[in-house]
Amino acid sequence: MNNTLRRTLDIIMFFVTFFLIQYLAYLGVHLVSGWLGGSANEVSNAATAGANGLSGKQLVVSSAIASVLTIAIFLRSKWAPISRNWLSTHPWTVLVWVIFLALGTILPSQWIDDQMQISMPERTIKLFEDIMGIPSGYLALGILAPIAEELVFRGAILRTLLKLFDNRMHWILIISSALIFGAAHGNLPQFIHATLIGLLIGWMYYRTDSVIPGIVLHWVNNTVAYIMFNLMPHMADGKLIDLFHGSDRMMWLGIGFSLCILIPSLLQLNIRLKQK
Repeated sequence: MNNTLRRTLDIIMFFVTFFLIQYLAYLGVHLVSGWLGGSANEVSNAATAGANGLSGKQLVVSSAIASVLTIAIFLRSKWAPISRNWLSTHPWTVLVWVIFLALGTILPSQWIDDQMQISMPERTIKLFEDIMGIPSGYLALGILAPIAEELVFRGAILRTLLKLFDNRMHWILIISSALIFGAAHGNLPQFIHATLIGLLIGWMYYRTDSVIPGIVLHWVNNTVAYIMFNLMPHMADGKLIDLFHGSDRMMWLGIGFSLCILIPSLLQLNIRLKQK
């Protein structure tokens, strides 16, 4: 088979496999819940209902199972091979800058969402409320999801794209993988934020051939989202200015402070990450 066609089909397979695992995990939890609850209707409707009607704990369980299966399958199949080569260089200072970069992106990204006047779908808000409202939700969204998604979208999809084009036009490939990552979230607000984050993570993957920087940035991003949701649940679909109690001045100071973290972090990482 032509190498280009084979790798293109591989990318499609990675994407489809990722979503198939998610669906089967949700469906499995729904079916098991119906059997344990002894509800014939719940069992018979599970095939078409998907994740609808699952409690917060059940959603956490299904999300965790999906992430664990994704990690296991992609590593076992060597679709997302991992190596300790980059970690062997002891890049601890680099990872600190990655953490700062993640923190610096949060307010500017939310500001962009606000300017586009888009809001999170109610179904997505409800999903986040159900998962983030319980402590175990952090395990699913804060730890397991970043690892699974980085293995799929950077370790498998972006790696294959870079090999397909022999690292030529790498920015086009990074943008393409970021758009795929954004689209996988299924709604416009998350698409914008995930695409921006995907650009940064894709750039770091290109420079290091390692998913570790991306996992760290992804973990910080999801951790901050989890903490903010539990500290200020009213912000789930609020505007950035609401975080600053309606003060434009405080909001711009917050964005300015974020940029003072984000820009130096980018400059430092540009220097410290291995140049190809």
